[in-house]
Amino acid sequence: MFLLPLMPLTFSIANDIAMGFITYTALKAGTGKAKEISTGVWVLTALFAVKFILLP
Repeated sequence: MFLLPLMPLTFSIANDIAMGFITYTALKAGTGKAKEISTGVWVLTALFAVKFILLP
């Protein structure tokens, strides 16, 4: 539900999916369930975060 309003603002489904990965990982880690997150999700989250930081 959090990401639905972001899609019209970014004009990109890909950015919305990337934000979904970042949000999912942040919420899981923030609630103490970091061990439930797979290695692949951690890697994708890191890549998406780097993309948002380095690329405009």
